[in-house]
Amino acid sequence: MDRLQMREKIIFIFLLITVPAMVNGTSLLEVYQQALQSDPSIREAESRRQAALERNPQARSVFLPQLTAGARYTKSGFDGSSVEGDAAGNIAEVNSQSSSSSIGWQFQLTQTILRWDQLIGLKQAIKKSAKAQIDYEITQQDLIIRVAKNYFNVLAAEDNLNSIHTNRLAIARQLEQAKQKFEVGSIAITDVQESQAAYDQSVANEIGAKRSLATTRELLREITGEYVLALTAPDNDFPLSLPDPANESSWIDMAMQQNLSLISGRLEEEIARNEITYRRTGHYPTLDLVANIGGSDADTANQIRNGIAFPDLDTQNRNDSVYIQFSLPIFSGGYTSSRVKEAVYLHRATRDKLQRLVRETERKTRDAYLGITSEMSRVKAFEQAVLSSKTALEATQVGFEVGTRTIVDVLNSQFALDAAITNHYKSRYDYIVNIFLLKQAAGMLRVQDLEEVDKWLKERQSPEEIFSTENIQ
Repeated sequence: MDRLQMREKIIFIFLLITVPAMVNGTSLLEVYQQALQSDPSIREAESRRQAALERNPQARSVFLPQLTAGARYTKSGFDGSSVEGDAAGNIAEVNSQSSSSSIGWQFQLTQTILRWDQLIGLKQAIKKSAKAQIDYEITQQDLIIRVAKNYFNVLAAEDNLNSIHTNRLAIARQLEQAKQKFEVGSIAITDVQESQAAYDQSVANEIGAKRSLATTRELLREITGEYVLALTAPDNDFPLSLPDPANESSWIDMAMQQNLSLISGRLEEEIARNEITYRRTGHYPTLDLVANIGGSDADTANQIRNGIAFPDLDTQNRNDSVYIQFSLPIFSGGYTSSRVKEAVYLHRATRDKLQRLVRETERKTRDAYLGITSEMSRVKAFEQAVLSSKTALEATQVGFEVGTRTIVDVLNSQFALDAAITNHYKSRYDYIVNIFLLKQAAGMLRVQDLEEVDKWLKERQSPEEIFSTENIQ
């Protein structure tokens, strides 16, 4: 029995050694803060939000007076001849030369009196800005989810690699034992061959696990902009509790009211509905107040007719006007009517999209709530499974020593223990992720939720610490 206990300690020591040192591990909140600074998606969303907010002053600007100014300068010359006749019927050729220049200027002030498209456009701009803000908050929540999922995927991949590595070491020892027993004739060659096959498979599994771990770390780097090799993990006594309120329908009701994707979808549907009215204004009359102030100064010089010089001329004009301009579209080739029909179809599309979002939100809320409750049960079940698997492995090893169990039985017991440990870790990670998913579905996910979960994460513990009898009880 002492030998078996020593064997068990060696297995757990190997598992502990292969887990990266996490005393100074990066926490979930720290990883999120890194992602917030470097993730391209959040920066893109921020730029789009700022761009959308500029629609408000643009829409308001058309209600203010529009002032334009214009000026022109013209210079011309003439040198030619013409045939002219007088009252007596005499006809003569006249040679003329002249040069002239003119300067003109104008100021025009236009003030909208009635333009339905501008009134509706202002309302549309306000709603689009509000939607842009909601979409930005959606991106923030998505970032929290992406960070959490990839964070715990890295931990799960590490656990899987640790389990496979430990399993390979255990199989290697079993293979060595089988070879020794075969040499003294206590077991058949088939036991050695089965152990060798299991060992070869474990080597291949470890290679695949290393590849999976590298992939999950790369996915996390894609968000944070840098590799994070050391992560904190859930403490052995982190709390398992039902959502508050502990009622699925209550969470669904909250989601129907507060889910950000639904709020954005409702705004999008309303914008699309108002767009129909906006495009119909292409048929409506417009009324503007227009004021013009303008003038010109023309000089004509060097006038010569048949060698006779004439004096220079200086002409000044002033043109001021104030009027109300009325405009009524009569026919535009069907352009406006077609745009209205287009808006109607687009509104139908957004309405159907909203219905899809409602169903999708309800499904996600139910799934997250059930995920929390089921993972709570799975955590406790796998805790017990680890203890049971340890006991079963010990009994199988004793049976193998006395010849009542085969090497295959020992290997299967070892596989069962490793799987129970890995599944226990994974169920804890899934429990936490489902908490975030439920709050996201209900529109309640905030950075403070990361801070709360971060309190549960400590330096990684050995399986001996996690699965001690005191902790299980």
